[in-house]
Amino acid sequence: MDSKQILSEAMQLSPAERADLADRLWESVANELSDEQLAELDRRLEEYRANPGEGSDWDSVEARLLDKL
Repeated sequence: MDSKQILSEAMQLSPAERADLADRLWESVANELSDEQLAELDRRLEEYRANPGEGSDWDSVEARLLDKL
């Protein structure tokens, strides 16, 4: 089963089930990150919370990345 099929099936779950799935997926990723990587993610999250308007939306980020290719 590929990721598109998994996502399609996941979208059929209730919001609570999707939230639980997201938590479980994040935990599985977080368990593989180093302490330094986790600290950097925490730092970035706090920076975002302090200044939510300072970041870029995904469309802008994607466009900049594609321009570099």
